Amino acid sequence: MNWLNARIVSALVVWALVLVAPVAEAASRQQELERFLSKFHRLNQFNGTVLVADEKGVVFKKGYGSANFEWQVPNTPDTKFRIGSITKPFTAMVILQLVAEGTLKLDDKVTTHLPDYRKDTGDRVTIAHILHHTSGIPNYTTPEFFAGPSRDPYTVADFVKTFCSGDLEFEPGTKWAYSNSAYFLLGAIIEKVTGQTYAQALRQRVLDPLGMKDTGYDVTDTVLPKRASGYEAAPEGLVNASYLDMSLPYSAGSMYSTVEDLYRWDRALYTDTLLPAALKQRMFTPALENYALGWDTSPLQLHDGKTVLAGLGHSGGINGFSTLLVRAPERKQVVILLDNTSRSAKLMEMATGALSILNGIQPRQPKPSIGEVVTATLAKSSVAEAVARYRTLKAQKAGEYDFSERELNRVGYRLMRTGRVADAIEIFKLNVEMFPAWANGYDSLGEAYLKHGNKELAVSNYRRAVELDPKNTGAAEAVQQLEKAKEAHPAPR
Repeated sequence: MNWLNARIVSALVVWALVLVAPVAEAASRQQELERFLSKFHRLNQFNGTVLVADEKGVVFKKGYGSANFEWQVPNTPDTKFRIGSITKPFTAMVILQLVAEGTLKLDDKVTTHLPDYRKDTGDRVTIAHILHHTSGIPNYTTPEFFAGPSRDPYTVADFVKTFCSGDLEFEPGTKWAYSNSAYFLLGAIIEKVTGQTYAQALRQRVLDPLGMKDTGYDVTDTVLPKRASGYEAAPEGLVNASYLDMSLPYSAGSMYSTVEDLYRWDRALYTDTLLPAALKQRMFTPALENYALGWDTSPLQLHDGKTVLAGLGHSGGINGFSTLLVRAPERKQVVILLDNTSRSAKLMEMATGALSILNGIQPRQPKPSIGEVVTATLAKSSVAEAVARYRTLKAQKAGEYDFSERELNRVGYRLMRTGRVADAIEIFKLNVEMFPAWANGYDSLGEAYLKHGNKELAVSNYRRAVELDPKNTGAAEAVQQLEKAKEAHPAPR
């Protein structure tokens, strides 16, 4: 080979390596994502679909488990899931489009557009308050709501009167408290000012312009191709999720979508297709508790314990479904997770692990859930034996299982849903013993005691929850209501 030919061959080899290296790197990341994410499915901690993307496009997408367990229909990237509160950023987008058009203003009062709403509160709450969850309007999604009214259809007007018009919990703008009731009002305002239904306005203004053909407002009786069925975990295994009339989540949580369509939504947010740049920046600007206009802006801690990315996203939970969309906008990275078995506990761990892989960081590997072990024991044995099993494993194999605070809490709520309230109390008692500084544990124990009819112990535990977390408005309200009831109906002497 002469000198010139040798130079040519050498150059070709270099170029081949340049071209092959990115391809090999992408394949390696895909394999690492598959290894990491599939472990959650194997441990019964995830059943659904995943999409991971970076600035170049989709890196990984896959379905895990079944969209319908009765027929063993597999989940695929085009399976449609109810997305719950991931609806809220879409509602915020429509509201801000109306702001851009001059149809309404962020500082408009509720009564400006809903004149029949109660004036004493509606004159104090602005659209911005609602979008930021600082309105003070009580949240309707309480255990009492799901025990009864959640199965019944309501018109928008009737639902507003019944569930969105309560006394304010605090002066608007002074505190943060998540409120589905307030976001329901945004849908009513959209209908009032556009003359369309919320579903029509959403489709015309957002979904059709982005080509989101697999996304919409979910109606239970519609035959929707590739719709996932929703399931919940019970001591005996998965059961069909409790029925929920989809007119009730409305503009706070009634949408369905796919990971592929939500990726289209993510990419559109980097453009000015839907909203002028200035208003889009306003949409992503937080107020209290890192919550912007329909978006959670909490930072994302990656698994090396050092790297923190600016975050934008939202989670969703609705009967039978848990969802999460997490964006790292500075790097144009996104993780979308849709689950149809109500498993929400590990979604953020999955998302930050996937982002870690995208950024060259080794992710933490998932561990088996101690809650699943306790649940399996409860299916065959007494609650005393389940508690003993927990204590034994805690003493002997603490490093092999996930013993975090929420593990036992989920078991307790599974028992509550199936009527085993006394057993739930024992599990919640174990949890506050193990985690005495965790406010939510006492909140859950208080709820169980209340359901069991022991108001004194309910108040005691709710008070402890508020002492540990003064921002727990739900527990504080429960204490207030129980004390009022006691004053109104004192015990006989």
